[in-house]
Amino acid sequence: MAKRIGDEPAFVLHRYDWSESSLILETFTRHYGRIALVAKGAKRPSSNFRPVLLPLQPLRIAFGGDAEIRTLKGAEWTGGQGMPAGGALLSGLHINELLLRLLARDDPHPRLFDAYAGAVGVLGFQQAEAIEPALRAFELILLREVGLLPALNMQTLTLAPVEAEELYTLLPEAGLIAMGEQDERPGLPGDHWSALEAALGDAAPFQATLRAAASCGPGLKPQLRALLHYHCGVSQLRTRQLMIDLQLL
Repeated sequence: MAKRIGDEPAFVLHRYDWSESSLILETFTRHYGRIALVAKGAKRPSSNFRPVLLPLQPLRIAFGGDAEIRTLKGAEWTGGQGMPAGGALLSGLHINELLLRLLARDDPHPRLFDAYAGAVGVLGFQQAEAIEPALRAFELILLREVGLLPALNMQTLTLAPVEAEELYTLLPEAGLIAMGEQDERPGLPGDHWSALEAALGDAAPFQATLRAAASCGPGLKPQLRALLHYHCGVSQLRTRQLMIDLQLL
């Protein structure tokens, strides 16, 4: 990597205190993937970084160095994005947690970055009916980009094509399999799975997959949740537990 990179599209995924005046940032960049940066002096009231280094906001950044943790040189907000609030904010923290758990550092995924930007845009507008399809679309694209999602237009173990009217379920250990008549697990018809597969291959995968996910109803969510928990190695994501705890207040 070059010593100095400028004008790079980025989002802040998480931030940690590094010293009394500085922060360590976990960022997601379009051309360099997930990278760690030190923002020196960012906690000072006079710092230009202080008002812009916020999660779920589109940035253009400059950074330098070739160590594991590089140095942030500049950051500016690109505008046009409201800050999610309430449930939309928790949903944004959920997708940030997924990126932190599933993405290796310095592994570029431009298509995934664009999908993330699309999902964050939906969350910023806080249109309740669009949030769940946007989350499912992002989760599908993330799983596909990191190689954890099988083909959805065929049965994983037999490679037989799915039948439009038959029901199939997505299992972490076995992929997409046909459901029996007494099977009580969540599933979807084959034509839904085929539509999702086609959408993932679209030139604009986020919008296409969002539309396909919106047609799947609630049955897709528990299947993706189980798959994500399996590959993250947890029984419950932190943001999911936070949502549950808030609902109990």
